[in-house]
Amino acid sequence: MGNITPWIILISYVLVLLLIDFFILHKKNRDTSVKRAIFETIFFITNALIFSGFIYWFYNISLVDNVNNLEPAQAVVKYLTGYIIELSLSVDNLFVIAIIFTSFKIPRQYQHNLLFLGILGAIVFRAILISVGLILINRVHGMNIVFGLFLLFTALKMLKKEAEHKEVKEPKGIIKLFRFSNELHDGKYITKVNGKTVFTALFGALITIELTDLLFALDSIPAIFAVTTDPFIVFSSNIFAVMGLRSLYFFLSKMLEKFVYLKYSVFAILLFVSLKLMTASLTEIPEWFSLLFIGISLAIGIYISTINIKSK
Repeated sequence: MGNITPWIILISYVLVLLLIDFFILHKKNRDTSVKRAIFETIFFITNALIFSGFIYWFYNISLVDNVNNLEPAQAVVKYLTGYIIELSLSVDNLFVIAIIFTSFKIPRQYQHNLLFLGILGAIVFRAILISVGLILINRVHGMNIVFGLFLLFTALKMLKKEAEHKEVKEPKGIIKLFRFSNELHDGKYITKVNGKTVFTALFGALITIELTDLLFALDSIPAIFAVTTDPFIVFSSNIFAVMGLRSLYFFLSKMLEKFVYLKYSVFAILLFVSLKLMTASLTEIPEWFSLLFIGISLAIGIYISTINIKSK
């Protein structure tokens, strides 16, 4: 293992952002306005960009274990590409989160707390999945083709997934193991009802969010392997994208149903990334082209959605 200093700096940076988010930005449970959500989205995106400066510094002075022999500028471009890919692939996750909140009837004042806890679990699960994925892709010959085919399957499946998004139910296996209440019980996750310990609707929603994020991680994590297999870049870009997902949700929550064509942008990105991953041993697609393709795909999805909104 290389120098652990960059990892300590990354974890410390993330912990500071989480503390600012929980104790300053959201000191009390309250509804997040669109204006506040825009500010928080800019805050997390800005910090993700600031960390790219740390990436350059780490690789410039050889502080990180540079397994792919990247130049500092290359490392920054791969970090930003991975960050944008993970953030754009999270768009589909936002639709599911909105449905989970609706299904469990979670008021907006409790939604941030729920997503905050969800993010902590997501960081742990994604760290495990990234580690397993990197071991497989580095030790099993042709694993990049397997991951590429999996992403291709995911992209094609997206076109048939509308019906699956209409309803999200509680995890049946979990319900059989624990007593659940359909009530919120003043924002508690565990409470007593008639002398018996029960899990509230908030806990049910939290478990569902964690499980769905795990499923989405299976799609998004292989996608970044098309950009790089450098552990530090993969994990840092992923964690900053996940952290920004909460504020992005509150920013887009009232507009998600209107931006329906963003799903096709995500489909195009998944398709591109899967092809890039499968052909990695044959040809190298430059990162500037990847960034350009992702940016154009998202721009077209937003533009067509906007035209669709105006025509109604």
